[in-house]
Amino acid sequence: MRTGRKTLLGSLLLLVLAALACEKDRSSWSDAQLGLTPQQGRGRRSYNARCANCHEAYLDRPRNGPSMKDLYRKPYLPSGAPSNDERVRDALLLGRPNMPGYRSVMDERELQDLMAYLHTL
Repeated sequence: MRTGRKTLLGSLLLLVLAALACEKDRSSWSDAQLGLTPQQGRGRRSYNARCANCHEAYLDRPRNGPSMKDLYRKPYLPSGAPSNDERVRDALLLGRPNMPGYRSVMDERELQDLMAYLHTL
């Protein structure tokens, strides 16, 4: 009986690990495949131009900065601030210790588009 229980637990563990390993990188998908609105698509282009070098969008692994996957589904940002539009906006405009601020290069429309896209991650 114990051997059967160990085999079952081992099989379940393997299934969980396999599911985690099969995480899909959707960064090469089209806006249509991702179901993005035109605004979110514009935000995605801004993200790719300004953020993607340091932040993964669709995978949990970090690059030079933390992943943005599930950004708004978590209670807190990597900085410890609440995960809400006000704090994300502040981080984008003012920057973080190892991240530039975009206040002088990003207009209000681009900022809103980018935030709309971040909500899809």
